[in-house]
Amino acid sequence: MSGTHGREIDVRQRGPLGPAQTVTMSEISSHGVHNERHRFRDRDDAADALIAILGAFAAPQTLVLAIPRGAVPMGVRIARALGARFDLVLVRKLAAPGHPEFALGAVDEEGCVTLSPGLDAMRDAAWLTHELTRQRQVLLERRRLYRRPPPDNAIESATVIVVDDGLATGATMVSALDWVKRRSPALLVAAVPVASSEALDWVGQHADRVLCPWRPPFFGAVSAFYRDFPQVDDQQVLQVLESVQPSPARTVAGREGQAERPNRS
Repeated sequence: MSGTHGREIDVRQRGPLGPAQTVTMSEISSHGVHNERHRFRDRDDAADALIAILGAFAAPQTLVLAIPRGAVPMGVRIARALGARFDLVLVRKLAAPGHPEFALGAVDEEGCVTLSPGLDAMRDAAWLTHELTRQRQVLLERRRLYRRPPPDNAIESATVIVVDDGLATGATMVSALDWVKRRSPALLVAAVPVASSEALDWVGQHADRVLCPWRPPFFGAVSAFYRDFPQVDDQQVLQVLESVQPSPARTVAGREGQAERPNRS
């Protein structure tokens, strides 16, 4: 798309005494006006929209954490543009029965559960127990496949940007933010190209800043806001991890992983 267009940017910045406040500003961008009549071309286009508003955080000390798997190609693109470090934060959605794309909540690697607000009527204790067990197993498998999570000193006192490709309920983002927050970052930023108003309100209570270039008035599935939204598989995630400079976190993880492997010789 050629030419320049005004674009509304939703920036939520939390003060020292309370949750994030919303400030709306206009920014000139070649990405076009993102509203209900437009969609991102693909995840690269969405990442570029975030890069345009993340320039203030460009620094080698900044750490970009992507939520696998969909946000991984976006996260590494953003990290490279900002000259920042890149890594993953592993959380999993707890899906509603019969609706795998709808999140009743989320769980992180430590087993901490985040439940989406206002959905009590949809929660079934037996289903949640089953889903929690299933998703914790997925996290364990991904932890073994990708790497161990970053050690505390990779996050402590750093500016950390958590990236996802879109927020419907916001549960996975809140889960990821809370996981990071327990490791004492200096500044915690949530960056997402498109999100529902409800998700942004919730996420704003868990991050110092929330940047989102597109908040549509009506929100369905995240995929509806992209023209091309293919699934990202484990092999693509591994290729991304192999393409970036190994961080101290992954170096330590590799040594620990080798120590855990049984000797089969």
